[in-house]
Amino acid sequence: MKPKPVEISFPSDDNQRLANLCGVMDENLTQIEAALDVSIKRRGEHFNIGGKVAQTRLAVWLIQHLYSQAKHNLSIEQVQLGLIEVMNPHHPAKQTTPSSVEPEVPIPALITRRNDLHGRTPRQVLYLKQIQEHDITFAIGPAGTGKTYLAVASAVDALERDTIERIVLVRPAVEAGERLGFLPGDMAQKVDPYLRPLYDALYDLMGFDKTSKQFERSAIEIAPLAFMRGRTLNKSFIILDEAQNTTPEQIKMFLTRIGFGSKVIVTGDVTQIDLPKNQKSGLVEAKQVLEKVRGVAFTNFESEDVVRHPLVQRIVNAYEKYEK
Repeated sequence: MKPKPVEISFPSDDNQRLANLCGVMDENLTQIEAALDVSIKRRGEHFNIGGKVAQTRLAVWLIQHLYSQAKHNLSIEQVQLGLIEVMNPHHPAKQTTPSSVEPEVPIPALITRRNDLHGRTPRQVLYLKQIQEHDITFAIGPAGTGKTYLAVASAVDALERDTIERIVLVRPAVEAGERLGFLPGDMAQKVDPYLRPLYDALYDLMGFDKTSKQFERSAIEIAPLAFMRGRTLNKSFIILDEAQNTTPEQIKMFLTRIGFGSKVIVTGDVTQIDLPKNQKSGLVEAKQVLEKVRGVAFTNFESEDVVRHPLVQRIVNAYEKYEK
């Protein structure tokens, strides 16, 4: 028996808010239909939502949630972030029975240019808490789960609060299937493409002008991993990105650079290792060696934590299924 469609209605005297909710040519509703596999039929302020009961419940929750934000035009990002949140297995809209577990205390807001920045999934919230509570935090998981972005956001927050003096962003210069040695320029210009994701996160979280000023006064430093040997970094927030492409010797060298008053975050995806086939990943070994060391935290992200275009999560799931 086909489930009966669910009808929801909104006040009829705010046509602009309804327009903001639906988007140009109902593009927001189309995104919801495709992502949640439901049908949405609208007549004025009345919405009929059809599909499987569980999916319909999610669509109803999301439409009501987006309506509460629709005083202004809804961006594509707002709609997609809403979809990501509602599709998470732990979302309240997916609970058919009341939970007996007390809600966790929300993590303090991070001081960045993004006022809406917060953990979108339970593991992201855990990750942010672990960063605050531990001197060394590992984040391991697929692309799009916020490993690097939330790490940079935490670093910017620490710099704004004056709990550190410097942010140091580090990456191994390992080519992902391409050869870049022919590119013109000095060493700094050759490694710059590898560090671009870190620049992008900084510009988004601090703004271009402020980021540039922090670089000028050496409050932010970006360095290839090979340049870290022999250094000791005090009162610094150090992030090693793409750590799956380090060797065991490199990651050991990096972790021993930590000085007084510093925090270290190591991020990586062990399914995207670009090292030679006979070379063991330092990130894989570090997890085995350090998982039970007090003061070191690990967050293991899954495909359900992907916070990008909803298709990214489907792509990750499809590859996981294929590889199995």
